[in-house]
Amino acid sequence: MPDAGQGCPLLSVRGLRVTFQTHDGPVTGVDGLDFDISAGECLCVVGESGSGKSVSALSLMRLVEFGGGEIAAGRILLRDGARAVDLAQAAPGVMRAIRGDRIAMVFQEPMTALNPVLTIGDQISEGLIAHRGLTREQARTRALELLREVRIPEPVERRLLQYPHELSGGMRQRVVIAMAMACRPKLLICDEPTTALDVTIQAEILALIERLKRETGMAVLFITHDMAVVARMADRVVVMFRGRKVEEGPVARIFDDPQQDHTRALLAAVPRLGEMTGRDAPEPICLSGISPAIPAPLRAPARSEQRPLLRVENLCTRFAVRGGFLRRTVARVHAVEDVSFSLAEGETLALVGESGCGKSTTGRSILRLVEPQAGSIYLEGQDILALAPSALRRARRDMQMVFQDPYASLDPQMKLLDQVEEPMLNYGIGDRAERRDRIARLFDRVELPRAYMNRYPHELSGGQRQRIAIARALALAPRLLVADEAVSALDVSVQAQVLNLLMELQRETGISMLFISHDMAVVERISHRVGVMYLGRIVEIGSRRQLFENPQHSYTRQLLAAVPVADPRSRRNGGAPRFRPVPSPIHPPGHDPGPSIYREVQPGHRVLVEPMTHG
Repeated sequence: MPDAGQGCPLLSVRGLRVTFQTHDGPVTGVDGLDFDISAGECLCVVGESGSGKSVSALSLMRLVEFGGGEIAAGRILLRDGARAVDLAQAAPGVMRAIRGDRIAMVFQEPMTALNPVLTIGDQISEGLIAHRGLTREQARTRALELLREVRIPEPVERRLLQYPHELSGGMRQRVVIAMAMACRPKLLICDEPTTALDVTIQAEILALIERLKRETGMAVLFITHDMAVVARMADRVVVMFRGRKVEEGPVARIFDDPQQDHTRALLAAVPRLGEMTGRDAPEPICLSGISPAIPAPLRAPARSEQRPLLRVENLCTRFAVRGGFLRRTVARVHAVEDVSFSLAEGETLALVGESGCGKSTTGRSILRLVEPQAGSIYLEGQDILALAPSALRRARRDMQMVFQDPYASLDPQMKLLDQVEEPMLNYGIGDRAERRDRIARLFDRVELPRAYMNRYPHELSGGQRQRIAIARALALAPRLLVADEAVSALDVSVQAQVLNLLMELQRETGISMLFISHDMAVVERISHRVGVMYLGRIVEIGSRRQLFENPQHSYTRQLLAAVPVADPRSRRNGGAPRFRPVPSPIHPPGHDPGPSIYREVQPGHRVLVEPMTHG
């Protein structure tokens, strides 16, 4: 092993080239990549989906080899005191000792990063027992501390006994972050670590990473498409495009004086909070310099009063918490509590709020993917909750959903062509030639090459998989689209294109959208109305202008204040922001939380009056 001089970076990457074998021959994922990371430094890697960001990160831990990739050339030097290890050539036993201890990684898709048959407590404890030699009881105590650090809601002790499928997407992501930070690694690789997190939790997680970096000298390789996160976290920035590094520099220079057209296009595509002030209708994002494939649509006309396509009244969805030898119901999770709203034809209603607040469960309840306990759901006057299975199947042709986790919602053994075609086959739409033509046009609209139709999900990046999920949902031309974090996995340029696509489809077809998101700038851009959820209830609902320009509820104001700004000069100092403690939505079986009572601020703008609770 070569000697390492004083003052050398913790990690040096030189000439990294990674290739993949496909049916069409070898494909280069990363080509000639060079960068350094010093102790206590945060290097952010940005670029479009498929640019090689995640492949580069997986290569550092040699995990790319388990996904069909091969490090064809280059060196990856990790320094340990006066010695350096070339990770590109290290033996499997050496890599097992390094992974999780010296280098840890927060993966892009938390559901696939967690073992579905092990409890959360066992998965966090595993690395502590293996690398730190802790007893099981010591590891459990440390696991509890880690869950509190990443703000997992109380009661934390019960969370240790839960399985990944029992947690929301945002809570799963926080568990993955806790696992990665368990052994206080020298290098933390974060691959889109805050994608599934709302702005309040994101702010605290970023502050936690910053504190560990400052106190322990931990280096951070941060892969993200969120330029506001880059502005806050980065010391230096690497911009990638089609597997190559196209620009590198200090964060202030990248934002203030980008040298490459691609970097300037990325920054131009970032939706910024406040850009829509004084405007009533959604407006497209300017795509100049990014892609001519999807023309920016015309400004959507102002919404007129129309009959509601969807009406939700007093919706209540709860989940049983079972325990004891007989697995009796010992408590209930009040996921959605007394939620009411309507959605007009051609309108977008956005639901925002913290991870675990009930946004996704509301969307799933509307499609009856989970069964509500009470309430009414009417689609064009038809009672969805009263439908028999055959009638519900027919109704779902008009209701489609884009799920939060694209990898879990795609079949790993089916080609992308077959997965987009499957809904059309199920409902007997067109002949084979008509379906293939329609699929090709859908691929064009979501900015994916038609050659990808014969690929499998594992051959695509996270953002590309999300575009496939959107194309599949649009295949049936539904009346209602429930988009659950539909653009959270997309880089800013593709996100802008997909948002414009959704607005264009709405203008052309009159499709209605329930848009579930934690990205307040995206919500401001695309929505007609906004509902803010907290602990299963809508705490404030109104038009986009009413919510963003005149927020009334303290939680709404807190969400808006926590939105990161894509400007390095505005980065916060002084540690973590202070938020209200996260109460638990878990209550005893007989708990009655009472009805939701609202006061009307303006016509259509309602704010929750804190509900009465009955024991």
